[in-house]
Amino acid sequence: METIPILSVEDVQQLDAILNDFLQKSEANLAVVIDKGGTVISQQGDFNIADTTILAALAAGSFAATKELARRIGEIEFSALYHQGKDAHIFMTSIDENNILITIFGEQTTVGLVRFYTVNATSQLAQLLAKLRARSKEAGFQFDAEDIEEVGKIFT
Repeated sequence: METIPILSVEDVQQLDAILNDFLQKSEANLAVVIDKGGTVISQQGDFNIADTTILAALAAGSFAATKELARRIGEIEFSALYHQGKDAHIFMTSIDENNILITIFGEQTTVGLVRFYTVNATSQLAQLLAKLRARSKEAGFQFDAEDIEEVGKIFT
């Protein structure tokens, strides 16, 4: 699994814009982008629905478990998971090999509408995250003696 790219304010704004557009069109309540290790990368919507940190960890675990289930029946992995509750539902889908989009929605919308708009949102997110990972690899971390001295002051 690749590491999360370093995000600038502009990067976060781009991620948020994609998620906000997705939420508006799908009429879902909450959208969270995570890596497959369970780390939240971006989130938009009603944060009172769930603790997104715990949600991310559980979703990552669920994807890992279902990958083994898929393998047992001859699939590489399942790219989407849907859980239907009485009042709330969750739809999780792979963005790329490193990331997952979690969507929480209620009775105001349907899984079909969420799935429909997920296709465009995951495509946009995959392109943006690939661009950010490539940029992060190119930039790398450049430290000079002055930077190391400043970091040292923080920890003393």
